[in-house]
Amino acid sequence: MQDTYVLTLSCQDKPGIVHAVSGFLLEHGGNIEEAAQFNDRDSGRFFMRVQFTCPGRDTDGLRALVREFGQAHGMTCSLHPWHEPMRTVIFVSQQGHCLNDLLFRWKSGLLRLDIRAIVSNHRDFYQLAASYNVPFHHIPVTAATKAQAEARQLEIIEQEGAELVVLARYMQILSDGMCERLAGRAINIHHSFLPSFKGAKPYYQAHERGVKLIGATAHYVTADLDEGPIIEQDVARVDHSMTVEDLTAIGRDTESQVLARAVKWHSEHRVLLNGQRTVVFR
Repeated sequence: MQDTYVLTLSCQDKPGIVHAVSGFLLEHGGNIEEAAQFNDRDSGRFFMRVQFTCPGRDTDGLRALVREFGQAHGMTCSLHPWHEPMRTVIFVSQQGHCLNDLLFRWKSGLLRLDIRAIVSNHRDFYQLAASYNVPFHHIPVTAATKAQAEARQLEIIEQEGAELVVLARYMQILSDGMCERLAGRAINIHHSFLPSFKGAKPYYQAHERGVKLIGATAHYVTADLDEGPIIEQDVARVDHSMTVEDLTAIGRDTESQVLARAVKWHSEHRVLLNGQRTVVFR
């Protein structure tokens, strides 16, 4: 896979884009293995993801060619070597179901990640991190220390060269400045009851109301709390016979699966931002 790349692009829709892209790759020795495209009629934007092989090419040189091609055609382009796993830092608080799921999938070879560090405002999962040989950083957060804590978190992210930050049930609200620094590379997961059932015990509130659907949403982090572009969602049916504990277990399982899919698609460069929405080439 050393010679395999992923090219993602977006631009104003116009005739001949696919022809231009395929011609460019052919000209430089590329062989397309997988391609997907989307024309958004509402915005007039075109989106494309191409996975191709290009034997014998230097990655930096190929990137320069892609940059020139994109500029000539008014495109926003990115080139990603397929063999390089995405450097990732995971944030977590005291609910470890999503963290545990991501670590297991990563070690099982199911996620194209290089998990460089785990950051938490509690010590609960330092042993779990150690069992996977991942550095664990305990950074307590209070109202008085929030700015210093975020500065330390950003320092870790930059030191590790993280391309992705996953908020795996990290129960702290990021500042606007932190959200801006992580724009397009931070994914959050939460239950899909919002804006209903806010607070620490949403499943208790849902049980009291007799809900019949439990869901989860994975989205990019923005300064608008829990309103960033959605990557993936799912639901599970529940009924009157289930206890609060049943609902909580089903909800956590749904959260884990939804977050894992969102992280997988992002790490494989299958998610393109389209304003407040996403294009996901699954």
